[in-house]
Amino acid sequence: MDAYNDYTAIFLLLSPLFFYIIAVCFRLLDNSALLFLQKEILVDSSNVSLKAIKEQIKSSPDSRFKSQLKRALIFRKIHKIFIILMIAALPVTVVTYFALF
Repeated sequence: MDAYNDYTAIFLLLSPLFFYIIAVCFRLLDNSALLFLQKEILVDSSNVSLKAIKEQIKSSPDSRFKSQLKRALIFRKIHKIFIILMIAALPVTVVTYFALF
């Protein structure tokens, strides 16, 4: 039973880092700025606003471009979910650290 507690403690201590790494991966998969530049739509920064993406989804006649933008929106939502999970896991990590060590 002691090994089970050790593995649980390791998991709880490393879970925020794990969630952060997964969130960064999904943020890197969101390539909405590149999609806009390929269609010769100028953007101010690499972080394109959700409003601009949704406007292009509504107004663009190109179905392939729309599907790519929808996929970028999904990656953004998954990124936000993992960031929320990371923030939620931080208090658990702190409590686990002080309770076990």
